Amino acid sequence: MSKKESNLGLNRRKFISRSAAAIFGALLGSKIVFAENFPKALEPVGLQGGEEFLLEGKHKDLMILNNKPINAETPAHLLDPKVTPADVHFVRNNGIPPQNFDLENWKLTIEGESVNAPKSYTLKELQSKFKQYTYQLTIECGGNGRKEFNPPAKGNQWDVGAIGCSQWTGVRLKDILNDVGVKSDAVYIGYYGADTHISGDPEKVVISRGVPIAKAMEDETLIAWKMNGEDIPVLNGYPLRLVIGGWPASTSGKWLTKISVRNKVHDGPKMKGTSYRVPKYPVEPGQKVPDEDMKIIEAMPVKSIITYPKSGAMVKGGQSFEVRGHAWAGDKTIKEVWVSIDFGTTWKKANLSAAANKNAWQHFNTQISLPQEGYFEVWARAVDSNNTSQPMVIPGWNPKGYLNNACHRIAVKRV
Repeated sequence: MSKKESNLGLNRRKFISRSAAAIFGALLGSKIVFAENFPKALEPVGLQGGEEFLLEGKHKDLMILNNKPINAETPAHLLDPKVTPADVHFVRNNGIPPQNFDLENWKLTIEGESVNAPKSYTLKELQSKFKQYTYQLTIECGGNGRKEFNPPAKGNQWDVGAIGCSQWTGVRLKDILNDVGVKSDAVYIGYYGADTHISGDPEKVVISRGVPIAKAMEDETLIAWKMNGEDIPVLNGYPLRLVIGGWPASTSGKWLTKISVRNKVHDGPKMKGTSYRVPKYPVEPGQKVPDEDMKIIEAMPVKSIITYPKSGAMVKGGQSFEVRGHAWAGDKTIKEVWVSIDFGTTWKKANLSAAANKNAWQHFNTQISLPQEGYFEVWARAVDSNNTSQPMVIPGWNPKGYLNNACHRIAVKRV
């Protein structure tokens, strides 16, 4: 190849833009060296295999479902601790987390049609002006369990691990709203964060969801900056986020910069169509449902997860073993948890603890013996304070695969 031809080839080659390089760098957790030489048609190989360094500060066994944006779920056995450790808390992001944090100038602004006047607070003002609270709060992705729906629903194919219940420290949202002054016509709040849209467009809002004003004013609805007594991991919303336990995790906005108090149901991105909405009536699998026949998901349904033993455990004959896990039910409490080893024909009632506070999960345990050698499944079924029980099989189909609260099952074998 001649020098002229070689130069012509280089001139025709297209390179990724600065914004794309920044997004790739954020996903990889570090700056891309020689980014100016990277071909536009390629994707960094580090984004293709779910390498551990993608999730800095997270457990190596988290399962990456998507890397643009990063979404990762927790294997059930890693959720065994009563308080979910920060390094195993699942990651559900809609955009690219911010890369630079100017904490001295980070502000939370409260505005909207239903406030007396907009008002902003620095992080230091939030931490010094208002009383601080710590609550253990259950956060679950609305699509947890999506992979079981048939026909398949679009979205991250979560199994059972898009759930966590950590301790969150911050200030009550209601204390901030009362300080600002909320009008009597307030209906909803909507949040805005500092993440960047996956397209790289800095003007495009990634997601802006919220909750009715009554939920916003509950004691346990927090503006948090600590998770288990430490800074919140960047992937989970550092330095400031909403934490709204018992409702879809999408209501708990991350990298929080603004809350809008609305005189109507919030209409930000991911509030309409099929996003975090389910049909108002039963539908046939695969049926198209008009937007006007969809309703916003509010409190999550009754559910449980077995965290010990790990699915696939081998049990020696003649030995009993402990089965344990957690159960939760949106804004309700858990009344009972039952365990079965014969595919739901008979059930054994498990021991059940009280919740640490409202919207925290509860813990169950029991001893199990397997009557003979062979393959068994251990099923768990929770019942909430309204006597609503988990279904043994997947509940009604919906277009986006939300709210699967079928019994959790693990495999065990007596040898």
